Amino acid sequence: MNITINGETREIDASLSVDGLLRDIGLDPTKVAVERNLEIVPKSTYAETALSDGDKLEVVHFIGGGTSDSAAIEVDDPLVIAGQTFRSRLIIGTGKYVDYEINRQACVAADIDMITVAVRRVNVLDPTQPLLVDSIDPKKYTYLPNTAGCFTADDAVRTLRLAREAGGWDLVKLEILGEARTLYPMMPETIEATAKLTAEGFKVMAYCSDDPILCKRVEEAGAVAIMPLGAPIGSGLGLQNPVNIRLIIEQTEVPVIVDAGVGTASDATIAMELGCDGVLMNTAIAEAQNPIQMAQAMKHAVKAGRLAYLAGRMSRRMYADPSSPIAGLI
Repeated sequence: MNITINGETREIDASLSVDGLLRDIGLDPTKVAVERNLEIVPKSTYAETALSDGDKLEVVHFIGGGTSDSAAIEVDDPLVIAGQTFRSRLIIGTGKYVDYEINRQACVAADIDMITVAVRRVNVLDPTQPLLVDSIDPKKYTYLPNTAGCFTADDAVRTLRLAREAGGWDLVKLEILGEARTLYPMMPETIEATAKLTAEGFKVMAYCSDDPILCKRVEEAGAVAIMPLGAPIGSGLGLQNPVNIRLIIEQTEVPVIVDAGVGTASDATIAMELGCDGVLMNTAIAEAQNPIQMAQAMKHAVKAGRLAYLAGRMSRRMYADPSSPIAGLI
């Protein structure tokens, strides 16, 4: 009989189950998630789920892991998202790196706790290709599944359901794009998907525009973190609208994390000095001439910005004010 798997038609033995198909392809059933005819197949039922002629399957990479033991983390100024505690306020991605080893070294240099990971189809034609989890230990880092590349609420919800089945995580990053040129978020569908995913038990960190009104709507829909863009994804332009970012921070009761647009360390520091709870970046590190050094720079930039915010900057003045006293001047 014929089935479609990840968009490819394949002829298989009529007696195969989902488990049998995965093993026949050469995939470890514990490291993938399967959707059959738009319905998630629970891992516990792989062996007993028989395939039928015409079935359409999506098989995606395993993306779970990390520690959720918040009590084990003791820091003076932790980042807390939906009850989970993180030492680092810097989050980095896993795209655009030359290879997984450079990505791993960047994680170490940045001293981060959390990485974003895209949910993608397994290459069923070459199941021996390396997996992210083989290089970046999912027991050491919290994997944050995201919906990068999704343009509709339905696609984003399907993707995150698969992600939860693959790794068991409910803390996720929702990203629904409006169009390919700017990669700006489609806010109406973001609000819709946030509400739907929250009702299903997901903890949604939502990529948003820098519009304070729309960001508030996303928070009201149940988001556990608001993630306004600093500038278009991958642009490296830095924060283009610090006034709006500050307004979003002032009105929001959950963490605010700048997502997208950071190009260099000073951009990250500015975001933190405004009062952001964290910064998420990918291209700024991955496309740097030396990604490992840039990862180190970003670690220090985020820490410096946070300390400056907590310290409270001096007031701005229109005219000079001498640092040394003039009394007793010769």
